[in-house]
Parts: sequence; C-alpha cells; structure tokens
Amino acid sequence: MTNNQQDSLLQQLDAMSSEARNPDSWDIDLLSSLEIVKRINAEDQTVAQSITSCLEQVAAVADRIVEAFDAGGRLVYLGAGTSGRLGILDAVECPPTYSVPSSQVVALIAGGNGAVYKAVEGAEDNPQLAVEDLQGIKLQPNDILVGIAASGRTPYVLGGLAYARSIGCFTAAISCNANAPVLSAADIGIGAVVGPEVVTGSTRMKAGTAQKLILNMLTTTAMIRSGKVYQNLMVDLHASNEKLVARAVRIVMQATDCTPETARQALKAADMSAKLAILHILSGQNIEDCRQQLQQQHGFIRKVLQQGTAQ
Repeated sequence: MTNNQQDSLLQQLDAMSSEARNPDSWDIDLLSSLEIVKRINAEDQTVAQSITSCLEQVAAVADRIVEAFDAGGRLVYLGAGTSGRLGILDAVECPPTYSVPSSQVVALIAGGNGAVYKAVEGAEDNPQLAVEDLQGIKLQPNDILVGIAASGRTPYVLGGLAYARSIGCFTAAISCNANAPVLSAADIGIGAVVGPEVVTGSTRMKAGTAQKLILNMLTTTAMIRSGKVYQNLMVDLHASNEKLVARAVRIVMQATDCTPETARQALKAADMSAKLAILHILSGQNIEDCRQQLQQQHGFIRKVLQQGTAQ
C-alpha cells in the first residue's frame, strides 16, 4: 500500500463513527474487572435501540427473502472477518431450526472456510475474490445477496454487491456506519449506527451484536412468513438428536395441549414431523390427508385449520 493509499484509508476511518474513540471508556484500562464489564454492559444496552431506525428496511429485505425462497432462490450472505463469521453462524442454524436444506441459506467469507478460524491476509481487500466466490456457488438472479460490513467499505463486499447487481440479483447491505458505501451499493441498505466501541475499532463488539440481531430478524421473519412457525413454535425443526426429539414432543404438547404419550404417538406416525403431528391431532384427520393439505397451503398450519373451519 502506498502512502497516498494509506492516507486515503486513514481519512475513511476518521469518518466512521464505529472507529471513533468512545469518551465513556477512555479510562477503561484503570478499572477493575467488575467496572469494565459494567461499562461494556452499559454500551451493549444501546445496541438494540440503534436498530429501531432501520426496521422498515430490515422488514423490506425479509420480504424479498421470502420472495426469493418462493421462487426457488437462495439467501446468500457475504462478508469478511467478524461480519463473514456472523453470516456463517446464521446460515448454519437454519437447517436444524427450520428443516430447510443447507443450500437455501449460504454464507461466504473472504478467504474461504479457513478464514472462519484465522484471518486471511488481504482477502477482504480483493473485490474480484468476491466475484469468484459468487460464481463458485453459481449465484442466480432469483437469489438474494446480503453483504455484511461493519465499516461499510470492505472491498470484498462491494465487489460482490456490484457483481450480484450486474446479473440482476437483488441485493441488500448491512453496515454500522451512516452513509457507508455498501449501503448505496445495494438495492436496500440497512444502517445500524451503534457509535464508538468500548475498545476503539473493536467492531466485533457493538457492531457485531447489531449485525447478529439484524441477521436473526431477517431469517426468523422469512421463516415465519414461509410457514415454518405455528403460533410461536418451531414446528419445522429437524429432530436430529435426543434434545431435539424431546423438544419436538414438547412443541406438539404446547400446540395441542395433549399428553406426552399422545405427542409421541403422533410424532411416530408423522415420521417425527412436529408440524404434521400437530395438524393430525388438532384436525383429527389422518397423516396423509394432513400432509396433502399442508402442501396445498404451502406449509401453513393455520391456513389448513382455517380452511377446515370454513368448510
């Protein structure tokens, strides 16, 4: 990097609120452990409030994710460093929670899988690398790409957003700085301005928390809107271990007010599908009829029950 390039980067960092020094933590190196965690906790409490100003944008992106899923498309996260790792964390939780295929929510990190555990030098500064990564997963126009960058200037993310838009793919971006380049580079920008970190520039803290909250909102809202939740129960979870089998039994009991034995019998008949078991108990219909009706109503238990009531 030349001196001129470095000076330009310094100017960019100076303009970012996430890189500013926090006046409430200048003396943090003099505090006791209890005083430090209290100071961190006080700052953390401001994060959720910082997201309230961009909830309309979050909801709009969630709607576009639902549309992508309905069209057979994918949600693709793209980020570097902490932002990339947060995208991976959100993506890998979707299959066990909602029984979606692992290909439906995909996450890419600058530097590849090795960068999850150890930083890959220079990867985030290479916009072409993002293009290659997106081509590697065969990004399609019916997918949706969400770029994640706390700073809002990460070249890897900017390169990915530009490529996605060039092929007609809908894009969104999440940043923790106002007027960040990624926000204007995407169709919808989500700017959660969390302000200076307790430790200057450590954006894995408040900025990371804000990004995690937004990613939770995006996939959770999209899954609810896709029929993966009944009332507030995870009726489409994949019971892949003993804890989740017990949770499936409990979900069926909570949804139908039945006994544990009734829940177990219904789950066994429904091949461990909590959704099918619930509809079977509530409607009194056989499993195959319930399965067909759920398919007709795109997985929404309420719609099947309402249809039955109307008839």
